[in-house]
Amino acid sequence: MASDDLHWFIALAELERVGATAERLHLTQPTLSRMLARLERRLGVQLFDRHGKRLTLNEFGRVYYEHARRAQGELDSAARELADLAHPAKGVVRLAFQHSLGARVVPELIAGFRRVSGRIGFTLQQDAADAVTAAVLDGSADLGMVSPRPAEAEIGWRPLLRQRLALAVPPDHRLAGRRQVRLSEVADAEFIAMHPGFGMRRVLDELCAAADFRPRIGFECSNLGTIAGLVAVGLGVSILPLEHPLAGGPQPDPALVPLVDPEAMREVGLIWRTGAAPSEAVRRFRDFTFEWAHPQVGPA
Repeated sequence: MASDDLHWFIALAELERVGATAERLHLTQPTLSRMLARLERRLGVQLFDRHGKRLTLNEFGRVYYEHARRAQGELDSAARELADLAHPAKGVVRLAFQHSLGARVVPELIAGFRRVSGRIGFTLQQDAADAVTAAVLDGSADLGMVSPRPAEAEIGWRPLLRQRLALAVPPDHRLAGRRQVRLSEVADAEFIAMHPGFGMRRVLDELCAAADFRPRIGFECSNLGTIAGLVAVGLGVSILPLEHPLAGGPQPDPALVPLVDPEAMREVGLIWRTGAAPSEAVRRFRDFTFEWAHPQVGPA
């Protein structure tokens, strides 16, 4: 595939409309249609199924799209590496991380790094743990911060910090005054949980399985602060990091009771794609992050 084809083909594959893609790329629709026809003739297969004005990637197109995205990622990496060689003090780090790390952990980490590398910029992306891992794998993020550790073999991992977990209960709950608690003591309670795909949902499911029960989920959401608020007003119980910033607002915060269950700990780590060649800026930030983590979790 010619490098000039990458940008417009990826855009067309994602938008699946010639008109919208042509408008985004500042092309005419006939020009874009001719470019697609020329590419398909060169490949000897059709890449899209036509449904009126809408296009849908077919089996051939999906295979080609995945290769095109990887190729574009490699070309972008090459451009960043050349820029780093020409301007070694500059660069951009594309960092993806879970929502729960955005209030404190990520700002503190970047602030510390910028004090020693002020000319390196950041592009930040917040999402669920599975989405962060996917962004690192497809090259749209250089590094990710997630919990727990992803299972994908292509992902490198370095633990950064460990957060003790607590049972979150309403302030007037029977367990609110306890110094510690076992998760099995609320096996019959209604839980408020993150959506599937989020790191804390996986942590909750694994801890409940270890305690020999399946949680009864009453509410699902995508923000730990929202979970804290729902628990505080008596709509259920949940599991939160012990030091997590709570809901705030006029209502009281939930009570956090430390869990004594084995593995009641959330390990947050840095991830990267092992086959990717990082830019100088990414290498410098990754090395700084390892040093920043050393007092908390020990050497790599």
